[in-house]
Amino acid sequence: MKDAMTARGSCLCGAVSLAVEARKQNLGACHCRMCRTWGGGPLLALESVARVEIEGEDNVTIYPSSDWAERAFCRRCGTHLFYRLKTGNHYAVPVGLVDNGQAWTFDTQIFIDEKPEFYTFANQTQDLTGQQVFEAYKGS
Repeated sequence: MKDAMTARGSCLCGAVSLAVEARKQNLGACHCRMCRTWGGGPLLALESVARVEIEGEDNVTIYPSSDWAERAFCRRCGTHLFYRLKTGNHYAVPVGLVDNGQAWTFDTQIFIDEKPEFYTFANQTQDLTGQQVFEAYKGS
């Protein structure tokens, strides 16, 4: 497990920049239908985010995608910026947004029960069903 770090990135057009403080250099894949619809495939995201600082917030659009979570994107170019729970402080930030060649550790897959059969990752990961995810985040 790698140490905490700060990763930086910006959307495609540069209107929004993020500084993401991650507790460790791990990432996970979400296979839920909403994530796959949102991005055209599984969401590969930093999951141990401790803090997100945003510059250009006037260019951020927040979409309430469910009763418990919301997704943000740049209103100018459409780049996905984050997924966050409405309660608590959980953010998932797409790794491609802040990746500058870090040695990420891909260690978790969630909503594995919604993953389509046409792709499979080779990494050894902790795999959680949707029900297990909801149980883990109760009270967050």
